[in-house]
Amino acid sequence: MSAVRAELTKILTLPRVWIATGVVLGLHALVLIQSVRLNAEAVAGITPNGVIEIFTGTPQPAAEAILGLLAASSLQMGLLVPVLAAMIAGQEFRSHQLGVTVLAMPRRGRLIAAKAVATAAYLLLVAVLIAGISTAFMYAAVQDWNPGLLVTGAAFLGHGRFVAFAVLSGLTGFGITVIARSTLVGVIATIAQIAVTMTQALAGAAPALDALLPVSAARNLLLDPGINRLTAGPGHALLVLIAWAGVTTAVAGITLGRRDAR
Repeated sequence: MSAVRAELTKILTLPRVWIATGVVLGLHALVLIQSVRLNAEAVAGITPNGVIEIFTGTPQPAAEAILGLLAASSLQMGLLVPVLAAMIAGQEFRSHQLGVTVLAMPRRGRLIAAKAVATAAYLLLVAVLIAGISTAFMYAAVQDWNPGLLVTGAAFLGHGRFVAFAVLSGLTGFGITVIARSTLVGVIATIAQIAVTMTQALAGAAPALDALLPVSAARNLLLDPGINRLTAGPGHALLVLIAWAGVTTAVAGITLGRRDAR
């Protein structure tokens, strides 16, 4: 625990991390501000039998659609969490301070574990803040219809799935950055994953392969299969995210133990 506290303290004293976190949260709020009016109009148009049309020509049960939209709004900023993790992981390589850390904690397996746990704890906080902001803006849209919907078990399950995705995908970005010893490589890897998923480059030709990508797994875990073209179920998606986080972190520990600290 002392090693984790030391690593967490190190994260909390990095100005770049605070700035990046502020940018992510601020951008999230800015994006949601633009959609509050549209969401409120859609809610106002809910039919007596409980059907909403958030997307033109796609009527859905209102409660299901709103909870799906809540998860999707968090997901859009959650995609940037691995970039934040890459910045955290790459700071010591950038400043050439890793050697000092290794001298203080020569057992590198313990070192990578402490770094991973501290990073996960920080990303957990960021993910909870993102989910909280999403909930606050969604409340502004549904307060005159059914504000209690946002504190139901289904809503919290959606938040739990998002938090799991954010932490696990962040650990994947963390692991890739440590393996490459470069923040830039970690960021590029994240952007490449987003690009492949968003362009649907594999979803049509090789859906089974697409389902193994972290961002695709996030989509499969969080989005509504009724209006989104998904390539796997949520259980499969969660296992994929766990596997990516576990394997990249383990390989990061191995590479850190076999290379000179610099």
